[in-house]
Amino acid sequence: MAIIATFNVSSFNPGPFILMGIPGLEQFHTWVGIPFFIIYLAALTGNSVLLCLIFKNRSLHEPMFFFPSMLAATDLILSNTCVPKTCNIFCFAMDSAILLAMAFDRYVAICFPLRYTSILTYHIIMKIMMGIICRSFCIIFPCVFLLKRLPFCRTLIIPHTYCEHIGIARLACADISINIWYGFAVPILTVTSDLILIGISYVLILRTVFNLPSQAARQKALSTCGCHVCAILIFYSPAIFSVLAHRFGHNIPHSFHILFANLYVSIPPAINPVIYGVKTKQIRDKVKLLFFSRGDDKRLMD
Repeated sequence: MAIIATFNVSSFNPGPFILMGIPGLEQFHTWVGIPFFIIYLAALTGNSVLLCLIFKNRSLHEPMFFFPSMLAATDLILSNTCVPKTCNIFCFAMDSAILLAMAFDRYVAICFPLRYTSILTYHIIMKIMMGIICRSFCIIFPCVFLLKRLPFCRTLIIPHTYCEHIGIARLACADISINIWYGFAVPILTVTSDLILIGISYVLILRTVFNLPSQAARQKALSTCGCHVCAILIFYSPAIFSVLAHRFGHNIPHSFHILFANLYVSIPPAINPVIYGVKTKQIRDKVKLLFFSRGDDKRLMD
């Protein structure tokens, strides 16, 4: 509290902002932090192992593994970046675009298996990756200027666990209508367009799957698609809720909103390595070789 008192709250040039955590649950911060820490460790371990396996094994240096490795790298940054929130949102926008790219990848692999390598060449994949990065940058970069123009003459305490665009804007002593509408409209339009294109991809995938002659092949494809769809829903549902709650959820308890906002940046990075990594046979075999071959070798030596 002594630190807070040293700020000149009448100044238009703010110093460092202070994160309050979850208002109303201060006495439970330690207990709330334990499950989030476990989720963080799972995300850190899973994505690190996945990146290490893809990087070290030349057999995995194929187009179909580029997008999972890019998703793992993005999730690592998403898990480790909380302040400033701009970097976190940037990675969130990248996650959305990467999920779209992976849906397209599965569409080509299932609907045009014989032409997969000729359609998704290294050159095309590099173009897609650069497009994902540029799109995310163009979406998030205006937030910097929208916040820079605002005068801050009130408290510098943010009632949240991390810095985010709207959370900081609400501390300004000026009209923030542009910030609110940009923070609401752009993510919704981006997520909606991605979801529509992902939906089209999976409709075409399912149509091809149900026309497969082999029952085993249909079950395998449906299992893979089902896991991917679950991951997509887990990623998008809380994100959409959080954006809508900022604009319309005035009656939602602030503590609940903050907890939910933390879930959508922590849960997907923890489960993506399992769904997009371990569920893939080539990566699953490498994981088994990494963790179990040493034990087998030790037993043989004994």
